Amino acid sequence: MKDIVLGIDIGGSHITTALMNVKENVELDHSRFRSRVRSNSTIENIIEDWSKTIKDTLNTYSGTVTEAYVAMPGPLNYRKGICLIQNQNKYGALYGQNLKKLLSASIGIKASSIHFMNDAACFLKGEVYNGSVGSNDEVIGLTIGTGLGTAFSKNGLMQDANFWKIPFKDGIAEDYISTRWFIKRYFELSGKTIKDVKDLVENHSSAPEFKTVFEEFSLNLASFMYLFIRKKMPVSAVIGGNISYASDYFLNDTRKHLAGMMGYSLPVRKSTLGEKAIIMGAVPRTEDKE
Repeated sequence: MKDIVLGIDIGGSHITTALMNVKENVELDHSRFRSRVRSNSTIENIIEDWSKTIKDTLNTYSGTVTEAYVAMPGPLNYRKGICLIQNQNKYGALYGQNLKKLLSASIGIKASSIHFMNDAACFLKGEVYNGSVGSNDEVIGLTIGTGLGTAFSKNGLMQDANFWKIPFKDGIAEDYISTRWFIKRYFELSGKTIKDVKDLVENHSSAPEFKTVFEEFSLNLASFMYLFIRKKMPVSAVIGGNISYASDYFLNDTRKHLAGMMGYSLPVRKSTLGEKAIIMGAVPRTEDKE
């Protein structure tokens, strides 16, 4: 494997790409690009959005990149690159499609050299080895954005916990811990439609419903984390994803609620790397190579 590889972070509404020097574990300057994705559109439009951003990154490098590592939420058959996402308000058109073949035809990297991995597990790996977690072994990680990603670390291995769909309140966990919950709940409280949490923070912070919606979210998040912690018994937790950028409005309350439920304080940290953690966790480290 060459030292320069392509890292790709595909979320529910965005794609971020960068070139990584695996030998030095650093991102190449000026190679990072991020753009929105029409994730509810056709196969052709989704692949077009992905490919444009990928090509922008590849064009910053004069050499040839032959390996791509893609972090993406499930459900997917990650080994084969078969999309199994359905009924999640994203990527429905890709259900049953071989993403390796679709991307290969568009970006010119062999299908066998495009590797798919769970984005939450990649996020946690990036944080454990490069970010806020440090050397703690048993850690849980949450990525909160368009959807809910969950992962845990044990014996140095990061795995998808797949807790986004566990029964929670009147639905599943992702119904209450995601962008769509904020949109739905804020409309119920105010009668106003927001685009996402960034819109809520930037344009509605003075509204009386603003505080209420974050208070409810902090309790939802603490209640879910309590279930997660009881299952995995970690020594710490780390939170990332787009909603984590609004952590000033919910993280302290989440910690207080969680401490009350557990009877002790578990370290709950905000990601220090942000989206960089996912790509850093997706690409192999030098010590990962056999």
